[in-house]
Amino acid sequence: MDVEEFLKRDVNRRQFLDRSARNAAGMAAGVVGLTSTMTLANNSPNERVVLAGIGVRGQGKFLTSSMAEFPDVRIKTICDIDESVAPAAIKSIEKGQGIAPQFVTDFRKVLDDPEIDGVVIATPDHWHALMAIMACQAGKDVYVEKPVSHNLTEGLKIVEAARKHQRVVQSGIHQRSGAHFQSAVDFVQSGKLGEVKLAKAWIIHRRKPIGKKKNEPVPAGVNYDLWLGPAASRPFNPNRFHYNWHWFWDYGTGEMGNWGVHMLDIARWGLGVDLPERISASGGKYFFDDDQETPDTQVVQYNYPGKTIVWEHRLWSVHGMEGRNAAAAFYGDKGTLVVDRGGWKVYDQKEAATSGTSDQAATHHRNFIDCIKTRNKPTSDIEIGHISSALCHLGNVAYRAGREIQFDTQQNRVIGNDQANALLGREYRQNWELPQI
Repeated sequence: MDVEEFLKRDVNRRQFLDRSARNAAGMAAGVVGLTSTMTLANNSPNERVVLAGIGVRGQGKFLTSSMAEFPDVRIKTICDIDESVAPAAIKSIEKGQGIAPQFVTDFRKVLDDPEIDGVVIATPDHWHALMAIMACQAGKDVYVEKPVSHNLTEGLKIVEAARKHQRVVQSGIHQRSGAHFQSAVDFVQSGKLGEVKLAKAWIIHRRKPIGKKKNEPVPAGVNYDLWLGPAASRPFNPNRFHYNWHWFWDYGTGEMGNWGVHMLDIARWGLGVDLPERISASGGKYFFDDDQETPDTQVVQYNYPGKTIVWEHRLWSVHGMEGRNAAAAFYGDKGTLVVDRGGWKVYDQKEAATSGTSDQAATHHRNFIDCIKTRNKPTSDIEIGHISSALCHLGNVAYRAGREIQFDTQQNRVIGNDQANALLGREYRQNWELPQI
């Protein structure tokens, strides 16, 4: 099946499991959400949080529309360099909050608006860090999609900016808010699987090739120069634009930064580890004869003292591992636990524990709003988002360097490899360098 069919099947499966879980738990998730909202209404000094969305074509439209449904949130402004995406986003948000947001094409107007409390960033990866840092400096709280950065150095800078300016910065790794992911990690760390020294994470599905396209004139209503931002100047090509930007190193981080960040985050969370000491990677573009630059096949091994994480993606296959297409697995000497968005299950034990699914996205969005009001750290605080994003960056660095790399976790540098160290950052186009924190 292709990726759209896979995602549709995955959503349907999760919806079925979610209904079952809710029936069994007496609609516990809804009660929790109601309690959270009531607590906010009673204790918060601010009745309504005013937000703006930056990048609202796909994920950004989903995020802002979701948050617009909260009674204590107002989406005042949405921003995108492509005017054609505005009508659908405005309609979706207006449906949720009863009033249409205004639309602008330059995100700097959003940052200059004193009424806006926070921004929701869902642009291509190469813009995440720069916008997040500028938002922190402008006094805005931030929800930034995964991966939180385009490279490891940028991630460090976002954490620094968030701490210096005392901003709430939630990363879009929403599985952290799922109760069943939390219980899976609790089970792994409880010792019931015995000693767990190995975790695997993967995404296996069939994407469609993007073909080969020629450069074209910039479409009407698109501010292409602003879309490029910090990336190198080059002619407009539709294959490097909407969504397909994921597969080009100037703008995206490949499947590792797309799906990998979600499942690698669960793997490292369960093992209780941060950044590894050694990283090796193999793979390539084996099946897609098209314009993509990032690999359609990639295997990465992350080595920690006494522990290992293995990542794999195959974008041309439909047969998942452990019976699941996108998951994380923990292997102990007394059992194995496999978890995905549909639930988790323990294998090789007489009385195998199991769990159904739980809400993730809406709970994650609610946590961001709550933390804007309470000033608590969010569930996927920027430091969590940075470390899990950095795992993806390091996997890509090892792949592009073509050899195993040794990483100094104190200095955040690759040992003895100038090529790899250069890939930890990037060159920025004039006037779009990372600002001084």
